[in-house]
Amino acid sequence: MNEPKYTIAVIKGDGIGVDVTDATMAVVSAARDRIGGFQLELNELLAGAGYFKETGKDVAPNTEAAAGEADAIFLGAIGLPSIRHADGTEISPHLRLREMYQLYAGVRPIKAYPNAPQRLADPRGDEIDLIVLRESTEGLFYSAAVHNRCPVDNDNEVQDILRITRPTTERLHDFAFKLATKRKARGHKGHVTCVDKANVFRSMAFFRQIFDERAAAFPEITKDYNYVDATALDLIRRPWEFDVMVMENMFGDIISDLAGGLVGGMGMASCAEIGQEHGLFQPAHGSAPDIMGQDKANPLAAILSGALMLDYLADKSGQPQLAKAAELIEQAVEAGFAANRIRPMEFGGDMGTIAVTREVIEQVKSVKP
Repeated sequence: MNEPKYTIAVIKGDGIGVDVTDATMAVVSAARDRIGGFQLELNELLAGAGYFKETGKDVAPNTEAAAGEADAIFLGAIGLPSIRHADGTEISPHLRLREMYQLYAGVRPIKAYPNAPQRLADPRGDEIDLIVLRESTEGLFYSAAVHNRCPVDNDNEVQDILRITRPTTERLHDFAFKLATKRKARGHKGHVTCVDKANVFRSMAFFRQIFDERAAAFPEITKDYNYVDATALDLIRRPWEFDVMVMENMFGDIISDLAGGLVGGMGMASCAEIGQEHGLFQPAHGSAPDIMGQDKANPLAAILSGALMLDYLADKSGQPQLAKAAELIEQAVEAGFAANRIRPMEFGGDMGTIAVTREVIEQVKSVKP
């Protein structure tokens, strides 16, 4: 029987992107071997600051097109602080991929694991399990340097545009409510919070207006609102009360890092960027070139992003074996922490990239799917 095959465009990128991508593909392969029923074909592509330093280009020829032809894109990390454009900004071709393939839904899971660092004294911090849903193609990032859209840019003044459009925002809010519906079926609250600054900005009032419009189609999902500054406070006071939080691009960039800090740090920060036809998956952390190749990086954010990739492919293809493989990876990480067998150096533990990866693979082989 021929198993369905899915092509993954793999961009390892810069710094620890190489280390954590290799770790992720090893774990994904182990999950595929355990579950069966599908094949993955990896197509490695070149992009990033290192490639820019060598060639003067931020991506290799045909990389963007090849990424779009794949069933999913996996990105390790891009950017090196020492390598910049003439305007002072870092190399960031992945932002172009977001816009090119309209990857509007930035999914940032935030989950507390047993025996991982908890930054809150309140024992309810153990219950943190939420999603920061960040719009990823417009908002304040509409004017990101890679897009060259500053309306005023001179030696006296620079302006950036915050852009909110109805079509993208409708898709984003629909995604939020569908995600909450899916989570509710798995035992979560089934609640969506609109995070905005609607009391000050017309763009944010528009964002909230569309939120209310789209909510009407999901009466089984509860909703509320929170201003972004209050959200920063509430993520310290009561993060266990949130489920799905939907917000503009820059707000999501900041809030997801704050939330990630509550459950260990960026080494646990997985990320999916999903559009109507394409999906890109990456750890939300940077390239950390100071520890590249030293077996110190925590690969779990990337590994959990690999699980998100498999879950996306399951939704896209209707192939349940992919969803089972995704769940198996998530269970393996949970079981490894619960047994105190996963102890990343990032958390003061004694396990580097290789050892953490090896243990996750052992858990993949042994936990009950």
